[in-house]
Amino acid sequence: MDTDWVIHALHGVAPITARVEQLAPHGLGLSIVSMAELYQGVFYSTNPSGNERSLQDFLSGVDVVSLDDEICRLFAMERGRLRAEGISIGDFDILIGATAIRYDLTLLTNNRRHFTRLRGLNIISV
Repeated sequence: MDTDWVIHALHGVAPITARVEQLAPHGLGLSIVSMAELYQGVFYSTNPSGNERSLQDFLSGVDVVSLDDEICRLFAMERGRLRAEGISIGDFDILIGATAIRYDLTLLTNNRRHFTRLRGLNIISV
């Protein structure tokens, strides 16, 4: 799951929450990079303690996937290819995508502009 989907799920955006509930029995995963982005949002918010509790509740039902050597390798390959093609995508998004590619997972995201540029990445958007 990309960061945007977690934010929308936490805010109760109906199409996202419905899809998350549908997919939850099959297991949901989140890159540790997305977790860092989410915590940044929590501590930038006007209600850090309440938002942190909500985030932790949500994360209790999600598998958080750490970075490993192969994810770093995939990140470097994709970043190098994109740079050579003159395409700029944020490093965090490439790491999130590389995590999904590494484990052959489908990324739940509405940020198609960035993620469709990563080779071998399957995406679901609503």
